[in-house]
Amino acid sequence: MTLTRAIGKSAAWIVGIVAVLIAAAGIFIFTFDWNRAKPWVNEQVSTALGRPFAINGDLKVGWRRPDGETGWRAWVPWPSFSATQLEIGNPDWAQAPKFVTLDAAHFDLALLPLLAHEIVIPSIDVVNPAVDLERRADGSNTWTFQFKQSSQPSRWKVRLDSFGFAKGTVTYRDAITKADLTVAIDTLGQPIPLGDVLKEQEQTSRAASAQRVGKHGAAQLGAKADAQAASGASGASAAAASGASAASGVASAASGSSGSSASSAPSAPSAPAAAAASGASGAAAPAKPAGPTYAFGLKVDGRYKNVPISGTGKVGGVLAIQDTSQPFPLQADVKAGDTRLAIVGTLTDPRHLAALDLRLWLQGTSMSHLYQLTGITLPDTPPYATEGRLIGNFKPNASTFRYENFNGRVGGSDLGGTLTWAQREPRPKLSGELVSNLLQFSDLAPVIGADSAASKKKRGDTTRQPPDRVLPVAAFRTERWSAIDADVKFTGRKLIKSADLPITNLYTHILMQDGVLTLEPLQFGVAGGTLATNAHLDGSRTPLKGRFTLAARHLKLKQLFPTQKVMQSAFGEINGDASLSATGNSPAALAATSTGEVKALITNGRISRLLMEAAGLNVANVVYEKLFGNRDVNINCAAIDFVATDGMLDPKVFALDTDDALINVDGPINLRDESLDLKIHPHTKGFRIFSLRSPLYAKGTFKNPKVGVDAGALALRAGAMVGLGLINPFAALLPLIAPSNNRDVPCSELFGQMKAQAAQKAAKKAGK
Repeated sequence: MTLTRAIGKSAAWIVGIVAVLIAAAGIFIFTFDWNRAKPWVNEQVSTALGRPFAINGDLKVGWRRPDGETGWRAWVPWPSFSATQLEIGNPDWAQAPKFVTLDAAHFDLALLPLLAHEIVIPSIDVVNPAVDLERRADGSNTWTFQFKQSSQPSRWKVRLDSFGFAKGTVTYRDAITKADLTVAIDTLGQPIPLGDVLKEQEQTSRAASAQRVGKHGAAQLGAKADAQAASGASGASAAAASGASAASGVASAASGSSGSSASSAPSAPSAPAAAAASGASGAAAPAKPAGPTYAFGLKVDGRYKNVPISGTGKVGGVLAIQDTSQPFPLQADVKAGDTRLAIVGTLTDPRHLAALDLRLWLQGTSMSHLYQLTGITLPDTPPYATEGRLIGNFKPNASTFRYENFNGRVGGSDLGGTLTWAQREPRPKLSGELVSNLLQFSDLAPVIGADSAASKKKRGDTTRQPPDRVLPVAAFRTERWSAIDADVKFTGRKLIKSADLPITNLYTHILMQDGVLTLEPLQFGVAGGTLATNAHLDGSRTPLKGRFTLAARHLKLKQLFPTQKVMQSAFGEINGDASLSATGNSPAALAATSTGEVKALITNGRISRLLMEAAGLNVANVVYEKLFGNRDVNINCAAIDFVATDGMLDPKVFALDTDDALINVDGPINLRDESLDLKIHPHTKGFRIFSLRSPLYAKGTFKNPKVGVDAGALALRAGAMVGLGLINPFAALLPLIAPSNNRDVPCSELFGQMKAQAAQKAAKKAGK
């Protein structure tokens, strides 16, 4: 009995001591000024982070009953920590001294999980967080911490159930991408389904497309995209499609719910308000929509790669980033210079950047302006607008992005297809297939700098085309060719230069490798025949070196101008070949150094001045009018054989055999200064009243040709006319009548005569 009483007495003492200790601990916890512990807390956290950490305001610890617990667990209180004016420092080299600043932070800690070496934080709520991110040219950054490493794996696990804030700011500076951006973050007030945002963005982006390509072009673009989406050929992600079908039919205005909801958020939320924001970011809501939802609105301003950036966006909740089973929603509508980009879709496993699935809208003044933003080399174009599906897969040094089944308008032309950008060494590669059902020839002019001064000014091209030059002087941007490789096939089913000259089945295979651009081939059908070109442009050297071959086969004069009644009796056929090499960084420079040969043959044809005008052949049009007036002329045979030497075109053969005359042309064509010095010698056939006996000249420039009759020869004939006219009025016509053997010269005979003339010239030059 004595032992029992001793044990009981000892137990009572122990219980009493424990109770006193608990009471003392409780009194200490509730009455202790935790601000006295701030130096120790600051030191410990600073050591763990490897960065300065400080609580500059109050530090408090309280107790509260846990949420959602039942039974005896409900009586185990949670410590509740709160602090104000917190900050984490940046490395010494950073522009901003603070990495993170918080007006306030509050979090609870569950006690019982500590027994199982698990730190469970039901929620963390912060007020007005501000984060400063910076990266230097060597790759070092402010968001990588040098934590104290342990040789043994930690036994402790950390679980965070909720993280919330009402407003925040992120500043991002990057010396590699030359970015300087400020992003303001605000809560949306309530979760917004992805489908609703998709509908809203579609309306906004199509309105923006209309500003670039016109209402008619935007309507055609939208109709085609809707048709594809309805058939399941394109669209946003599966989640987006699901959300869109479940959403209501009418979306809100283009200004969006982001701005209105953001403005309703409190400017300085209290702890309860922050807790409400936490709920918006991941906590359960009474009527939670199915599928991904947006929780935060974004507003961005600044510069990226020296291009001004502004725009808005939406993202999901903070903790949704950790959920690998649920796609993370993204939305953005951003202006970068004169380019506008909008996306709606999802990011899978955001922490590891597994994959992107987005609906993408893109509008701009010229596709070439995307180079500065993306590094993708594209040609100069008229204003454009596209929409399609962007799928991205992220892999170390092997990421790919696929713009799938997109539709677009470029100027007055349509454009669609699929393009894939693949990350690789030593440079990325762009590949795919593009199709245009109706391509306006004028929309191709900017590709070679041949568009108007107004068009150049609109797309920011400061190159001035000299007023007296025809060949474009705008330089190729060969420095961009080495930034990317390309393998793209393009098909233009119908190309329109004018209503009178349809071009069909345009096809080219664009290859770019190591700064060398090749078109193998560039071919199209026209006038019942074909034109095929192979071009090889070596942009890896300065100046650019080019090689070109061209073959024209079976071009029918009648089909060149199907709406011209005067040409319906023209049955002629054109065939030709050209092989040239040149150096220079512009079309004009390449022409000025061209070396090679150009040949063409026209048989059994009929031409008119209207044909010359429609073809834009200024010099030929003026010459034709001097020779034949406005009437149609039958061509039995026309032969052209030019030798090009450093931009000088010298005719070996340049002759036309018509019903009226055999016409020889000689003299050089200078591509260096775009000048010509041609002499046209008509030799009449048959005893006919014919005024073509006088030699003509064609001088001046391509832009301003001057064509006339040899003054000396004409004066002699005029004097003869006057003298004979004094005797007999009919005799005044005699000088205009050229005798001949009244025999047509067939094509074969024409060639024989021309070859003989060429041989005589060669012998004369050789001194024989």
